[in-house]
Amino acid sequence: MRIFHSETHRLHFPQGELNGGELVTPFERPSRVEYILNRLQERGLTDIQAPGAPDMGAIAALCDPGYLEFLETAWDQWVAEGFRGEIIAASFPVRRMQTGRPPRNIDGKVGYYCLAAETAITGGTWAAALGSAACAQSATAAVIDGARAAFALCRPPGHHATADMYGGYCFLNNAALAAEALRASGAAKVAILDIDFHHGNGTQDIFYGRDDVFFASLHGAPEDAFPYFLGFADETGTGAGEGATLNLPMAPGTPYSVWSDALDTAIAAIRAQGAEALVVSLGVDAYKDDPISFFKLDSPDFTDAGRRIAGLGLPTVFCMEGGYAIEAVGINTVNVLEGFEGA
Repeated sequence: MRIFHSETHRLHFPQGELNGGELVTPFERPSRVEYILNRLQERGLTDIQAPGAPDMGAIAALCDPGYLEFLETAWDQWVAEGFRGEIIAASFPVRRMQTGRPPRNIDGKVGYYCLAAETAITGGTWAAALGSAACAQSATAAVIDGARAAFALCRPPGHHATADMYGGYCFLNNAALAAEALRASGAAKVAILDIDFHHGNGTQDIFYGRDDVFFASLHGAPEDAFPYFLGFADETGTGAGEGATLNLPMAPGTPYSVWSDALDTAIAAIRAQGAEALVVSLGVDAYKDDPISFFKLDSPDFTDAGRRIAGLGLPTVFCMEGGYAIEAVGINTVNVLEGFEGA
């Protein structure tokens, strides 16, 4: 399996995350990638290469232009205002406030484009986000060129990012970029299967009104888990997209026996939709010891999940998402890939 990894991810390393009323070292940190790379090498998955340059036209086609300008210039504006810390949102356009007028002041602009205050921006965030997107785009190009599957070792992750908001550690939606490229290559319908513990609210938002990209997500019930405000089972799409979204929320303590039934349901739906290509948002934070999740999957379960996904027989792009049990993130990620490859 071809694997794409960009060293630019190291440029994004916020030193603080708001968690439980404290400023802590972010759970989403550069060492996650190191554990994955080390495990890939240990298991002989050594076809690892740098991505090509990001396709800015494709990124611009997916995202709001004001949002992209914000991501590119936010740090310079922040520093110009005399702020010395990292960029963390402090105010938001919530219910009954104006939501269509981005402020001029950078402090207000940050809240306008942010959906969750745990995600900080640093001087290297924009470059890292572009490198992550480039990994997804290069992996997709490999699959379009005939590879059975490719793995984009994306960092920052992407599935919480909408076309005009960042949060949940995500800035550009890598899985959405992959799906759009597969559509542009001729796939009449693409499926995105999101197995990250947290609901892919950004991916759902981008495709909710469309019928050419089917989105299926296995995740913690939004009553109990971030991002809280999307991912309910009754969200099935709107307009032309009605029926093209499948949410499978599950309760705290969910074991693999229940989770795997949900995976089979999602796989059956993807097959019924007639998808011609697949993007997997590969989060491994459903692991039993993940510090910010509550499912109970064990490492061998991820191998079995990979085997089940392979049963679809579709050209497949894997985009790395979450997984915060640092010492196990490499094992669990590679288990999915090996399960897929060995099927």
